[in-house]
Amino acid sequence: MKKNYLIGSIFTISASLLWGVVGVFYFKFALFANPIELVIHRTVWTTFLLIITTTLYSKWDEFFSIVKIKKNIILLFFTGLLVATNWLTWIYALATERLLDSSFGYYIYPILSVFFGIVFLKEKYNKNKIISVILVFVSTVYLIIHYKTLPWIGLTVAVSFSMYSLIRKKIKVSADIGLLIETLFLTPIAIVAFFFLTKKGLNIFSINNPLLSFYLFWAGLMTLAPLFLYIKGFKLAGIGPASMIFFITPTAQFIIGVVYFGELLDPHKIVSFVIIWIAVVIYLNELRKE
Repeated sequence: MKKNYLIGSIFTISASLLWGVVGVFYFKFALFANPIELVIHRTVWTTFLLIITTTLYSKWDEFFSIVKIKKNIILLFFTGLLVATNWLTWIYALATERLLDSSFGYYIYPILSVFFGIVFLKEKYNKNKIISVILVFVSTVYLIIHYKTLPWIGLTVAVSFSMYSLIRKKIKVSADIGLLIETLFLTPIAIVAFFFLTKKGLNIFSINNPLLSFYLFWAGLMTLAPLFLYIKGFKLAGIGPASMIFFITPTAQFIIGVVYFGELLDPHKIVSFVIIWIAVVIYLNELRKE
């Protein structure tokens, strides 16, 4: 049991570091393409790789059992739109050196998921969960008051991911098969979008640029590698511990944003993050009890 927990923790930490550190530097490097083209490649190559893994792991039976139910198709279409929104917003934040804003979003996403679960799924709650949710709202309102604008990047990242998690709870599907169906919905849209980019001469991907095209292929790999590590980590370590380890991702992005990219961390942002960190500590304490 302890061995499984240790191995699961290693898998989950590796996934968090891939998403929170390696992923940041890869996608920052890959921004020789514009954010829209980068999301296009992330979608198409993720689909391509998932088709391969679904074949290798003989999971097509699960795929067809899911898609034959109309309700699943509708829900996974909407979750596909949500994941595309999340990807595009995060890459835009990276392109405009607003990693702190996206870090804010990933910090509050699990707590926002608790709020949505209480409101829409009538999930159980207690005093500490309510306090953590209230602190998220206080932090957000504080930012709005002082900057006189919505922290839209953080909120879009958090709301899209929280709604994604909420809807996914309504479907009994493994993470990889669900993502395959979602990206299969998105791929035709991505291809059409790429066609328009090509017509305007805004595309980077081309047979005339094989090296740059190869770099863009990695967008799919950088999406799937952490996903499969998380899946394995959740199975071995358990949902509670793995969920706690998840916070390595926004913490790493926060540090990279401040230290490496030199993003401004003014007093108002410090106050908002301190409030969020208090909320996270309360939330993690609840996870530890469960």
